[in-house]
Amino acid sequence: MSSKDGMNYAPKGKPNPVVKEGEFPFAAVALDHGHIYGMCNGLVEAGATLKWVYDPDEKKVEDFIKTFPGVQKAESLDQILDDESIKLIAAAAIPSERGPLGVKVMKAGKDYFTDKTPFTTMAQLEEAKQVVEETGQKYMVYFSERLHVEGAVFAGDLIKEGAIGRVIQVTGFGPHRLNAPSRPDWFFNKEQYGGILCDIGSHQIEQFLYYAGCADAEILHSKVANYNNPDYPELEDYGDATLRGDNGATQYFRVDWFTPDGLRTWGDGRTFIIGTEGTIEIRKYIDVAREATGDHLFLVNKDGEKHYELSGKVGFPFFGQLILDCIHRTENAMTQAHAFKAAELCLRAQEQAIVVSQR
Repeated sequence: MSSKDGMNYAPKGKPNPVVKEGEFPFAAVALDHGHIYGMCNGLVEAGATLKWVYDPDEKKVEDFIKTFPGVQKAESLDQILDDESIKLIAAAAIPSERGPLGVKVMKAGKDYFTDKTPFTTMAQLEEAKQVVEETGQKYMVYFSERLHVEGAVFAGDLIKEGAIGRVIQVTGFGPHRLNAPSRPDWFFNKEQYGGILCDIGSHQIEQFLYYAGCADAEILHSKVANYNNPDYPELEDYGDATLRGDNGATQYFRVDWFTPDGLRTWGDGRTFIIGTEGTIEIRKYIDVAREATGDHLFLVNKDGEKHYELSGKVGFPFFGQLILDCIHRTENAMTQAHAFKAAELCLRAQEQAIVVSQR
């Protein structure tokens, strides 16, 4: 796994199985993005059994099996869809193909767990909503910057406990390292990747809805740019947006592909949360010029100032909750409404974005 460029970022958590071996078989397909490793590792740590893998690219399958040696290689997607024992299919397809794949999976009677961004068009979102309604299956999304970061998980716990009162503002920064030579062709094709706000901006919008407790929000302003990549005219290397939640909370976020080469990880992701009674800052992946470790959280409230070093201490409860949700048809890991609302808002932010620079 590479932490330097983030392509195969797969956090290791505190294994906490919620099911016995073989009780919850799942499959991995469409290995187009390295996030599939994190998705599968999270599920395996929570007790799921990775039974099948399929991708038309044999090299991707071979590399995947090296990381998950117990998995069987399927000859086709249909072979997996026809396996009645499979409860869930995890996939990290090209973004424009995630929606159609999910529809196919749900129509086959299986729950679907996709990498973010879950859709690149509103039409895909509407079709998925319809199929969820028809089939009762789940369309869950791997918003890794909240679900697979211990500092982000702990921030959610603090907010639920009332540590900073009512959340009124969330500011997020999501810089990424471009490392263009390592990227596939689809990464630079806007129709396929969806635009920067639709893609990596989806992490930020999902966090806002979650931390601020919003069921809905509106996009007040958004903008995108290609400042420094004339060789890739369809790439947006910068984007930002401002949102207002239905409860009055607000958000500003910025995402970009300008991580400097000298940084020891793929991006200095940070989240700032203001409440009526305190503040939280999460330094997710590094504490610049100090600690190479991530998961630093700073809390200030009426009790004083606290610095938490959380790496290896919190774990990732989402994955166990997702498994149990699939078994019991509950919604404790993430509601379907929340996943679809985050998807809708990142699409709206992208559609409304002003282009401020185009190389």
